[in-house]
Amino acid sequence: MLELSGVSASYGSVPAITGVTISIGEGEAVGLLGANGAGKSTTLRAISGLVKLSAGNVTFAGTKSRLIAAAPDSGTGHCPRPEGRQVFPEMTVQENLEIGAYVPKAKAERARTLELVYGIFPRLADRKKQLAGTMSGGEQQMLAVGRGLMLKPRLLMLDEPSLGLAPVMTDVTFEKIGEIHKMGTAILLVEQNVSRALSLVQRAYVLESGNVIMHGRAPNLPTTSRCRRHIWGFEERL
Repeated sequence: MLELSGVSASYGSVPAITGVTISIGEGEAVGLLGANGAGKSTTLRAISGLVKLSAGNVTFAGTKSRLIAAAPDSGTGHCPRPEGRQVFPEMTVQENLEIGAYVPKAKAERARTLELVYGIFPRLADRKKQLAGTMSGGEQQMLAVGRGLMLKPRLLMLDEPSLGLAPVMTDVTFEKIGEIHKMGTAILLVEQNVSRALSLVQRAYVLESGNVIMHGRAPNLPTTSRCRRHIWGFEERL
């Protein structure tokens, strides 16, 4: 469904990712692992069209573009890192969700999708009239994921969904991501909690300094000495 072939991108004159090649099948869950600054978030931003490609191609559902500016109705949903403001704090939970269905196809099915999101995240249903800015960090992260689902994406990209969450909320977050995947939505997961990420995805890629240094089936990655050498440096709980 998604394929990156030799993708490179920079921030100004500073290269961020170089020659990244990854693929994701329909309904598959794939992880992107690596230390801080490895290029994981930039890879997601390249797919979403938030950074300009300097080389390579991104192909999604048969559509290829070197300089992709992913249209919101392309079938991808991107939930960025939880740092900073991800929700509209002066809007209610339901208003935040409804604004996520802003393309015609998603808007036509907004009511049905809203019920689906509330079914996955009952806490959001309980707080649908509450201002988003008054919610806890974990609840705001649920809201960000729910808003991504309102686009009815075939691929949901999640960037560090457990960042800053208490262990209990991390458990809930990964449980809900698992439910979304079981519904048939493909997942591209960036996550530094490597053990949790590998328990959810089928395959994973390891990035270092903007390059893919290895990839493989999730159960096999932690057992390889090379993978452990790169992962142990930033994931002590593996």
